[in-house]
Amino acid sequence: MNIDLTSVKVAILVANGFEPDQVSRPREFLRRAGATTMVLSPEKEEVTSLGSDKESNTLPVDAILEAADEAGFDAMLLPGGQKNVESLAANPKAMAFVESFAVAQKPLGAISDGIKLLIYANAVAGRRVAAAASIRELSKRAGAEFSEEPVVVDGSFVTTLGTNSVASFNEAFAQVCSQHKKSTGGSLHTD
Repeated sequence: MNIDLTSVKVAILVANGFEPDQVSRPREFLRRAGATTMVLSPEKEEVTSLGSDKESNTLPVDAILEAADEAGFDAMLLPGGQKNVESLAANPKAMAFVESFAVAQKPLGAISDGIKLLIYANAVAGRRVAAAASIRELSKRAGAEFSEEPVVVDGSFVTTLGTNSVASFNEAFAQVCSQHKKSTGGSLHTD
């Protein structure tokens, strides 16, 4: 990996019901590239992933969403998980937070159902997004052009259909973050 994300701070916005692989794999990739990642959530101490045959995973919350400010971050990751997305979509602070990144044209990465958060934040009009069959109509109504490509990059947005494409998504999202870092200066955040 030849991507340097040193001094790049990435918010990972999640609630209970997130897809664990859609957090852990991108987070590890970003960390290896030098980025600082922070889990933000409306939950106060930890979030719980989707339940399955295996035990549910918990993830410590680094910062509570209510106290978060877009200006403190360079990029944001929106993992999927239907319950996660439904909870965040019903939270006005979460939707305002997503919208603030779109308005600031900061890198936004959305995986699977996480794309719905971009749609609900009115951030996809005129953009291309990866869209599984389940969200194509919703994407279209929101003014987005949907694609069946596994990963779609449109300016500062990187979207992917799901967990099977996370490796390609990680590379594309890191590239967009790196380009943003270069265009805004080499020293973004040191905290």
